[in-house]
Amino acid sequence: DATKYWNKQGQKLFEKNNLPVDFACERVELIYRLYHKLSAEIEKNRLQSLLHNIELPLVEVLAVMEFNGVYLNLDILKNIENKLKIQLKEIEEKIYSLAGETFNIASAKQLGIILFEKIGINPGKKHKLTKTKQYSTNEETLLKLVKTHEIVPSILSYRKLSKLLNTYVEALPKLINQRTGKIHTTYNQAVTNTGRLSSINPNLQNIPVKDNLGREIRASFTPEMPSGWFVSADYSQIELRILAEYSKDPHLLEAFAKNMDIHTATACKINKVKPEEVSNTMRQKAKVANFGIIYGISAFGLAERLQIPRSEAKELIENYFKNFPTIKKYIENTIEKARTKGYAETLFGRRKYLPDINSRNHVVRNFAERNAINMPIQGTAADIIKMAMIQIHKEIRKQHLKTKMIMQVHDELCFEVPHNELGIVRQLISEKMENVHKFEVALKVEVGVGKNWMEAH
Repeated sequence: DATKYWNKQGQKLFEKNNLPVDFACERVELIYRLYHKLSAEIEKNRLQSLLHNIELPLVEVLAVMEFNGVYLNLDILKNIENKLKIQLKEIEEKIYSLAGETFNIASAKQLGIILFEKIGINPGKKHKLTKTKQYSTNEETLLKLVKTHEIVPSILSYRKLSKLLNTYVEALPKLINQRTGKIHTTYNQAVTNTGRLSSINPNLQNIPVKDNLGREIRASFTPEMPSGWFVSADYSQIELRILAEYSKDPHLLEAFAKNMDIHTATACKINKVKPEEVSNTMRQKAKVANFGIIYGISAFGLAERLQIPRSEAKELIENYFKNFPTIKKYIENTIEKARTKGYAETLFGRRKYLPDINSRNHVVRNFAERNAINMPIQGTAADIIKMAMIQIHKEIRKQHLKTKMIMQVHDELCFEVPHNELGIVRQLISEKMENVHKFEVALKVEVGVGKNWMEAH
């Protein structure tokens, strides 16, 4: 067998101490040494339950899910590609007409000259040049200038459609495994510091959903079996439910117990109106405030998000905490606990260390404080869906079902289900996801069924 380490010219392909077998043995030895060291650390930090009840059982689930892969309907993608190219051509011609000349729209340098020199758009006093002393034309800059000239929204549309075309519509078919005819992503189990899974090669957790063309891309994700169904199970407002669980805020608890629209309920409290008097604008502001609070949003951030004056955003946050004092107290206690311990923690013991939580630099400290607020909520949600995945996987095996779990997109699980298993699987998924852990606030799952991901979601 030693001859395989020599090439035809009689030269060694590997040095003795670099042979694959030596390398493999070394890795085994290192893993053995690490096991003893890390086991002590895991025990010291009381992470045994997290490791043995969540992370280790999840390994098999992810391996099977990656192996199952996802089927793509290339005909649907081709139709979207043709549609995108037509729209891009129309927008491109409009941009050239408004600019009075042709230029490379993708070039930040050329675009900056067109916008700020030829057309004469005022970039504003706070406009920052790039490191190369060029005009900034990033999305944040252009969004602030969207009402200054017709060309700006056209450029934003062009960029959005170009990204859909280049990042998804043209890229996804190239990533299909030639042997299986499917896309097999890789799920990273231990990369994010909140416990959330991430997806690479390709990232299937980032397929657009907020606009019509983005949603159409999801229509290309279909069951492989002709008579099969695409099933999407999504936790409804799980992070707000966990916030209610942690804070024990009576208003949030009541709203969820009565199955009320949580954003309408929040708008009622903030604006002192009845549910039927809540306008779309009121609800939208309440929605942004609800989710923003979880991420420790500032008045500046809320003003940017809602496109309102900072004074109004400040008043909105103050009003929110005035009407939800228990949440304010919970946030203060959470930050104080993180200051003392040096880390934030999920309900199931997962930790995120925050070395800057006591920093004298207020910008750095504020960032750590926002992490201290969000991590227990987002991390607990991540732990919950992992536990649900484990239980569903076990039940599919136990019942010898042909249903396949094919994707996880943060709060959503996707399945390929044979027609004759649809009824039992819908019930199985709902039951396991909603009862994965006993909470005062009931977990709610919305299960959608369709011939593709767009229809099911």
